[in-house]
Amino acid sequence: MVSRDFTVLVDVSMITCIVQRGKANEVVQAAQNAGAQGATIYYGYGSGVRERLGLLGLAVDVNKEIITTLVADDQVDLIMEQMFCVGELDVPGAGMIYVTKLEKAATYIPEEIVERITAKNS
Repeated sequence: MVSRDFTVLVDVSMITCIVQRGKANEVVQAAQNAGAQGATIYYGYGSGVRERLGLLGLAVDVNKEIITTLVADDQVDLIMEQMFCVGELDVPGAGMIYVTKLEKAATYIPEEIVERITAKNS
């Protein structure tokens, strides 16, 4: 078996933000400005009462962009708030945002960065 280096991350959460089509790039930029390292955008189709009835007589677009980003637990509140504001999620039918606490995640982080973080936290 080949030995492979990876780093297990704990104290990490996944923020999932569902926004109207066309808003994802702005929301990702806001998340990165607040400290997120990156994000994944994919597309979805929503269904429910709102697209059948239209809230307040407004047509609700059922095509959505879904953004996921992994962030350190101590960054969740700031990043989530920025994503909420830029995504204009305070508008009915605009989307939603939620946080999922992850038990652990794994990725490759170069040794020099791991050493710098370890030294900084010591």
